[in-house]
Amino acid sequence: MALRGIDLQVERGEFIVIMGPTGAGKSTLCLALKGIVPHLTGGLFGGRVIVAGLDTRQHSVADLSQRVGLVFQDPESQLFNTTVEQEVAFGPESLGLPPREIADRVGWALEVVRMTEYRRRSPFQLSGGQQQRVAIAAVLAMRPQVLIMDEPTAGLDPVGKREVFAVVEGLRRRGDMAIIIVEGEAERAAEFADRVLILDRGTIALQGQPREVFSQVDRLLSLGVDVPQVSELANLFNARHGTSFQPLTREEALRDLASYLKALPAEIR
Repeated sequence: MALRGIDLQVERGEFIVIMGPTGAGKSTLCLALKGIVPHLTGGLFGGRVIVAGLDTRQHSVADLSQRVGLVFQDPESQLFNTTVEQEVAFGPESLGLPPREIADRVGWALEVVRMTEYRRRSPFQLSGGQQQRVAIAAVLAMRPQVLIMDEPTAGLDPVGKREVFAVVEGLRRRGDMAIIIVEGEAERAAEFADRVLILDRGTIALQGQPREVFSQVDRLLSLGVDVPQVSELANLFNARHGTSFQPLTREEALRDLASYLKALPAEIR
């Protein structure tokens, strides 16, 4: 998918969620931020992509891997070592780091994703959610400044999704790296994102804070993008009653409804 006119700046500590219909260019954008586009894919490439101070045209994917980490949708496609510990150590070992530093990085990364007790296990004996947590740990062990995740919970059961997003929430609270995640579930985006980007046919169709973006329910639905259920219900309520509620959570929706009912004349309530 070709990207056109993408103008995006992400700050350290910012959490960006990218959404859009199939074929919108979400994965292509992730690959471009990692330098895989154009180094490993070929094709025409214009403009500039600067990640953590490095121009992706001038630096190899190997160079960029020390600044930007990419977690793919299918964790098994990233796992190839015989134990979880070896999997997480592979990246730091490839950098030629001292054994003590490698051990420290592995221990830290496994602790962050809550997989320390599985360090001697084979990655292929783990559940899908656990495998994805190992894949995240392998990227974290490289100490990236930017973490990109391309639909990391796609295909996982509810338990696996909760496991992965618990890790994501922990990383978000740390605030020491930029996090960019492609995610199809609007409720997750509304809960975690500082900013939501909606891609459509290779361009940024919408961007802004979650409340600002998800209040545009009709536009999002026309683009084939999921919206939080409370946003969709609020849109219908606003159209019928002339209100302008923009809840993102069930609690906010209940609060808005209570305030609306309280304002009604006593004989109508």
